[in-house]
Amino acid sequence: MSLEEGVRRMSGFPAARLKLWDRGLLRPGMKADVVLFDPDKIADRATFEKPHQYSVGVRDVLVNGKFVLRDDQVTAERPGRVLYGPAHQ
Repeated sequence: MSLEEGVRRMSGFPAARLKLWDRGLLRPGMKADVVLFDPDKIADRATFEKPHQYSVGVRDVLVNGKFVLRDDQVTAERPGRVLYGPAHQ
């Protein structure tokens, strides 16, 4: 699978499937969370013995325009909220 297809499967595709029409793509007027990563370094370090390990290769994460991870450091910002699809009652 290509990098582009992997990103689509984790962003635009699930947003469309859940009918969250204002999410999943970077376009004017849409709400977006942004992850900046190095595709050559990204890896999951968690194991069954040590499950609470951070992944590597992700440098910055913005949620609702605020940094929650900046230069590999977690910030105190918590701007996100739970999103519910159309099946939620």
